[in-house]
Amino acid sequence: MKALKPVDQHRKPDADVFKQYLSFMLKGDIFGIGILNIKEIIEYGKVTSVPMVPDFIRGVINLRGSVVPVIDLARRFGKSLSQINRRSCIVLVELVDPEGDQQVVGLMVDAVNQVLEISDADVLPAPAFGARISTRFIQGMGRVGEDFVIILKLDQILSAEDIQFLADVGDKAVIAENPHAYDPGGREDKLIP
Repeated sequence: MKALKPVDQHRKPDADVFKQYLSFMLKGDIFGIGILNIKEIIEYGKVTSVPMVPDFIRGVINLRGSVVPVIDLARRFGKSLSQINRRSCIVLVELVDPEGDQQVVGLMVDAVNQVLEISDADVLPAPAFGARISTRFIQGMGRVGEDFVIILKLDQILSAEDIQFLADVGDKAVIAENPHAYDPGGREDKLIP
């Protein structure tokens, strides 16, 4: 991280706006997500698989009584499934579905590095070619010293339809754990308390 400097009275306001990003490793590359979307980071633990879901959904976890879907970020980017190691983590992010409800989703990553402060001036546009993942997932390339961090667009990694699907996966997991909570008697797939 950069040391604090005194304010330069001659620079334009907002010329050096810094944002914080959580950096993490995924298949040998360094990625970043804005910290305002991050709820917490947990150690990779027991993930319960859910049948008949896309292969990038690793399953669900029980987070203090709530069912949270976990996606394998590498697989979402079209790479092979992530291998679990001692540094594997789940980054919990808060997203908003089309109805305005918050949905917590876990992103499985190989390792979490640190929080980086990157100025807006050091975030360059996504490359038009040569990236190892689709450019629709990339907000920009954050320059940190001589290296780059791939800054992700969280809203593109999971579309509104994906978020709704993951909410439904959580509901299916609740039903699987407690089959009596589901009323198949014509109540349009509603859960009963």
